[in-house]
Formats: sequence, C-alpha cells, structure tokens
Amino acid sequence: MEFTVKSGDPEKQRTACVVVGVFEPRRLSQPAKAIDVVSKGYLSNLVRRGEIEGKLGQALLLHNVPGTRAGRVLLVGCGRERDLGDNQFRQIISKTATQLNETGSMEAVSYLTELDIKGHDIYWKVRQSVEASRNALYRFDTLKSKKDTTRRPLRKIMLSVPTRRDLPIGEKAITEGQAIANGVKLTKDLANLPSNICTPTYLADQAIELQKTHESIKVKVMEEAEMEQLGMGALLAVSRGSREPAKLITLEYMGANKDAKPIILVGKGVTFDSGGISIKPAANMDEMKFDMCGAASVLGTFATAAELHLPINIVGVIPTTENMPNGNATKPGDIVTSLSGQTIEILNTDAEGRLILCDALTYCERFDPDVVIDVATLTGACVIALGKHATGLLSNHNPLANDLLNAGRESGDRAWQLPLWEDYHQQLDSPFADIANVGGREAATITAACFLSRFAKKFHWSHLDIAGTAWLTGKEKGATGRPVPLLVQYLLDRCN
Repeated sequence: MEFTVKSGDPEKQRTACVVVGVFEPRRLSQPAKAIDVVSKGYLSNLVRRGEIEGKLGQALLLHNVPGTRAGRVLLVGCGRERDLGDNQFRQIISKTATQLNETGSMEAVSYLTELDIKGHDIYWKVRQSVEASRNALYRFDTLKSKKDTTRRPLRKIMLSVPTRRDLPIGEKAITEGQAIANGVKLTKDLANLPSNICTPTYLADQAIELQKTHESIKVKVMEEAEMEQLGMGALLAVSRGSREPAKLITLEYMGANKDAKPIILVGKGVTFDSGGISIKPAANMDEMKFDMCGAASVLGTFATAAELHLPINIVGVIPTTENMPNGNATKPGDIVTSLSGQTIEILNTDAEGRLILCDALTYCERFDPDVVIDVATLTGACVIALGKHATGLLSNHNPLANDLLNAGRESGDRAWQLPLWEDYHQQLDSPFADIANVGGREAATITAACFLSRFAKKFHWSHLDIAGTAWLTGKEKGATGRPVPLLVQYLLDRCN
C-alpha cells in the first residue's frame, strides 16, 4: 500500500475517489461543504433526504458527482463532532480503508485528516491514518491453498494536509507510520503461524533474517548446552518436556554511541503452551500458539527501529521454548536453580513464562542497561482485570512507567498501571525454596510481576502483560501486533 500527502481543494482532485466526512446529525464537514458548493447542493440534498445520517461506521459511495473531477465521492459517517476522539478517528479510518478496498477504488484522496481531533496535530492524524488503514486491510492467508483475492484492491491513498507547509511533517508521519505498520505486520505474521511451523528454531531463524536485512542488527542464538553451562535452570525446566530445543536469542541494534546504555526489550517466546504437567483445558488450547507474541513484538519493534535508523541503542533478549508434557517434563513440586542463584519451587508448570523470563532478566545484567522492558502473554488474570483493551503495566521505576503510559496514550496502544507493592510478595513464600512460582488466584497478575521483580533489582524495569491485548478470539481471531506501536512510540520519544 502506497501513501502520499498532498494539499489542495477536494473538488479539484482528479482521482478515482475523494473521501470526506459527514457528522451526525446530517452535517457536512468542511471538505464536504466545498464539494457541495461546486455540485450545487448535490451532497446536502442527499443528506437532507436521509441517505446518510453521519453515524459512526456509515458510508455512502457516490458516482459522478456534478462539478467534481473525481470518479467517486465517498461520504463517511464520523459521529457527533463533539464526541470525535482518538478511537473514533481510528474507527473512521478503518471503515474507510475497508470500503475503498471492497468497492474497487484503487486510489483515493482522503480529507479525513482534516477532521479536528482534540489534542492532536496533522502529524498524528496522518500517521494514525497509515497505521489504521494498514491494520484494517491486513489478511493472513499464507497457508490457504485458495486465497480470497480482491479484483481491484486499494493500492494508493493520498492524505490531505491543510497547506503546502505541512507537506514535510506529513511525509515524516507517513514514513514512521509505514515503518510501525511493517513491524506490526511482522509481529502478526509470526504470531498467526501454527506452532508446528513457528518453533523456537523458526523464531531464531527469523531473527537471523532480520540481521540479513538490516546491517545495524546483530544476532546471537544460544543453544541449550550453553544455557545449561551458564546455569539457566529455570528456562531449561520449561523446555524439558519438549522435543524442540529451547533457544536464547539476542539481538543488538546500535544506532547511537557505543558508550550509550541500551534499552533492553525482553520477549516471552513460548511457541506453544500446553501447560505442561499442569495441563490446560482442551477448549481454545489452539490459541496457545499466541504465547510467543511477546517475542514476536520484540522482533517487530527491532524491524521498525532499524527501518527508521533510530539514533538509539537497543538490545533484544528472547527466551523461546515449548511447554509440553512428557516423561522428562518438570513436575509440580520440583525445585530448580535460576541463573541468579535463587531457587524456585515450581508449584504450577503452567506458570512457565515467568520461569523463562527470570533467567532472561538476569542475563540482561551483562549489557549494563539503561532500562529493561519485558513483554509477555503472562497471566489470564490480566485478561479478567483489563480485558482486551489495555495492556497491564507494572514497574519498579515510576518515571519509566509514566513514559510507557504516555507512549501508549499517544500511539493508541494503551496500558494501565497496576501496583507492585511489597504486600503482595508474601504470597510467593515457599517453605522449601527461595520463592514459589505462583502466589494463588488473588492478584495473580501482580504476584507474577512480583516474581519477576526479584530478578530485576539491578536495573530500572517495567513489565508489560499483553495476555489480553496480543490477540483476538472469536470470528476475528488473530494476532493484533500489540504492543509494537507502544514500544516504538516509547523509542521515538526517547530519541526526541
């Protein structure tokens, strides 16, 4: 999909389709009014007759509107003008992209970027238009023998900016929006693959492909023998039940001075989670292929950072394995020694994500990080608490937490902070080891983060629990690509 920016009057655009907004109840936006004037009231007559009310999600495609040079005019409902905010804007853009793609308009000029969104400038509206359009048109049909092809798919969208002075900022927004959309697509593609294809070895190979594509990325893949020699007993306890060997993938992107401390992104990469001996119920177990979405989002974020040549140093650490039951699998009650030297009583083998992450967090110490952010589909409890709308955020450093929350608000990929109080730690007490790997049903998302915090005492750290936001279920089942937009926005903010 190609995106460009341009300035000019809507009635003068010689294109397949011009897109303008209509507010509820039956009110034309300014670009729509301009077309109405040259068409001698053609649009206002249609609106007056109730052809379109302007409700959010409505659309009306018109052909050969008098006085215009475009083949078509698409009227898009924008809801009530006073209610128009971030989420509504993204919904409008998504609806528009879908409508254009399904109705054969191979190119279009959109004036929706001239809608007034409180608190947001033209850069934000252009970038969000790119990201939301790409997201709306994403399809994963790689493994289908017969693909659903659109006869005349949408190929180009020109986004309006108010004046020629706004063209450079619009072009920057497109560049960054496209790079973020590319990172999101990579994340979705990896996460949507079945676990018989996307194994730990496959994930490692994809990291190596990134290295081949971007000279700025260097990759190292650690095998189980080296992990055992280092003492990663927690990570290896999870992989024991699988025939697929675990990997520890390390990526380094150096866009700044070598002396600058790196931002470290740690991604949970359980390519299939059966629960191990503490096996999960059969219903929806197929969705446990998404338990590597944290790893996929780290790879997607690295791809975006490299594409944008960000002047910053980033390290990625991805522990990846399957969690399977067999005769050699770790059992409830087993005690293992982590890379940090702390012993862990494994009361539930389905709480495996924290076991692979704790060794990865300890491994991060050798990079002398500025901050460490781990990303994990960690707890079903986070889905109960926050649903699919917000990522759970817990941190040992409030400035880092605030930066991530702000990045989430700006990108539309929102997070919500939960407490990491000392009170919760006692739920992890074990009579036989330094710490238990679960703390009971109460506050399970918080106690999972409390567990990880024991291995993050030497640096500023935040944990993103994406169990509710990394994928959707039901008829729209599939990966969302979150939290790539949040992470990239955080990196952009750090660069600025």
